[in-house]
Amino acid sequence: MDEAPRTPADPGPLASFARFVALGGGVGLLSSGAVALLAERLPWALANALITVASTLLCTELHARFTFGSGRHAGWRQHWQSAGSAAAAYVVTCAAIFVLHLIQSSPGMLTEQIVYLGASGLAGLARFLLLRLYVFAGGRDRSVTNESRQLRCLQGVLEAPAAVGALPQRQFALASP
Repeated sequence: MDEAPRTPADPGPLASFARFVALGGGVGLLSSGAVALLAERLPWALANALITVASTLLCTELHARFTFGSGRHAGWRQHWQSAGSAAAAYVVTCAAIFVLHLIQSSPGMLTEQIVYLGASGLAGLARFLLLRLYVFAGGRDRSVTNESRQLRCLQGVLEAPAAVGALPQRQFALASP
């Protein structure tokens, strides 16, 4: 698909995802424990909101510097956009815990943690896509237009079956920008 050479400042999608999982997942696990401890003193939704704010600030910085390869701190735009995706993740985790409490009136802490981490993981996948494709997309080469990137991607999809012998190979001529 995109055969442009990658620089250390422009990690590929798999490297970005691995970094996202390691950094975001690590902060997520710590946050999970912090929510559980704080929820002993505060309502769960408030504890989750406080930890979500703190972990979002930390993760946005980590993702700007390491995950998506800018090497610089996140700007206000990235923080606000990341906060929007974190707000959606907050709603997902709160909804999951709410549904758990509808199903089971007094679940144990382990059950709550499993549900919280599961919902957080699903929300994290959506956040990765949003952060990579939109929030931190400016760190990648802007000389390639979105249209040409989409055309190369489409060409790769159309040529992929031919590469494994599933379909006869067809040539598509794409104009380069």
